[in-house]
Order: sequence, then C-alpha cells, then structure tokens
Amino acid sequence: MFDTVTRPCLWPLLVAGLAAPVAAATTESAVFGGGCFWCMEQAYDRVEGVVDTTSGFSGGQVKNPSYDQVSSGGTGHIEVVKVDYDPAVVDYRTLLYVYWRNIDPFAVDRQFCDRGATYQSVIFAMNSEQRAMAEASRDAVAERFGREIGTEIRDFEAFYPAEDYHQDFYEKNPVRYHFYKSACGRSDRLKEVWGDEAEAHGMP
Repeated sequence: MFDTVTRPCLWPLLVAGLAAPVAAATTESAVFGGGCFWCMEQAYDRVEGVVDTTSGFSGGQVKNPSYDQVSSGGTGHIEVVKVDYDPAVVDYRTLLYVYWRNIDPFAVDRQFCDRGATYQSVIFAMNSEQRAMAEASRDAVAERFGREIGTEIRDFEAFYPAEDYHQDFYEKNPVRYHFYKSACGRSDRLKEVWGDEAEAHGMP
C-alpha cells in the first residue's frame, strides 16, 4: 500500500489513470452496390458491429455528383452504401454474407424494379484482402446456384455521399420507404432466390 504522507504526488496520478478515457475502437470500411441504397442502409444497420452506414455513389468519373446527375446517367456512378464497422465485432466475411442475401445476384444493370447501370450490383474492394474474400464469396454463390453471377467486383477508388435527405431514409420516411420496397418486389424476389436466408443480417 502506498504511503500517501511521504509520497503524496502519486495519488493524483493514480486517480488520473483510472479516469482516463478508453481509446475509441478502430473501424474499417466496406462499400457495396446493391441497388437502392435506402434498402442497403437498412440491411446493414441491423448488423451487430456496424457503426455507421452512408448512402452514396462510387465507381464514376465525376467528383461529388448529385443524385440527379447520377440518376440521369453519364457519370458512371453506382448507388452504394458505405459500411463502417468494428472488426472486433463483425468481420468482412459476415458483411459479404449479408450482402449476397440482400441482392439478386443474377441481375445485370438492374436490381429489382430499378433498372440501369446505376443499379448494377458491385462489390468495391478496398484492398487485396477484401478482393480475395469477395471473389471467393462470388464463386461460392455461383457454385451454389450453378448459374452465372451478374455481380461485379471492382477496386475501390472514391466514395461520395448522397444528399442528406437520402441518409437513413427508411427511418425518416417509413411509409414512403415501405411502399417503395413492397411495390418494387424486393422482399419477394429475395425470398424467391434465398428462401429462409433472405434479407439476412448476420451469419446463420
């Protein structure tokens, strides 16, 4: 036990050490194009270990594009969601599992009722490790169904967030969102492809 009479300077240091804040966890990012980014945000917000999701655009040639620019075509961008996650809680392999079960893997230049290159399903790999896991997961899906997979894997270059009104749209505008999702046939198609695994938000 410390002698606080003869060594009083130690006590404030001990108290300060106990009160020191714990360092914030290191997060990593993943970028996925799976059609409507509103729906992809909802899918990943339910995953334990995901810290934040942001709707936006990737894969194009124009810096900081607006939604109107992207949706009108010509910018080369894909609607995507950027997923920031805590790798100590959830790994990239789990995020890939969730990804596949929230898209139609056979569609080309569309997802569900949304048509055009903007809605192409794409995994944007941020490093060689992500690319290797993404390619392995695509091969596994192809083997499972015995069909060609329409989803592309590209190297990540840049991400541009969409306008504020697109962020957390499913929470801010639940009636409009659920009407869109239902009318688009997203859940029905996912059930048709994936059965009980449809719209998964974690590994089984």
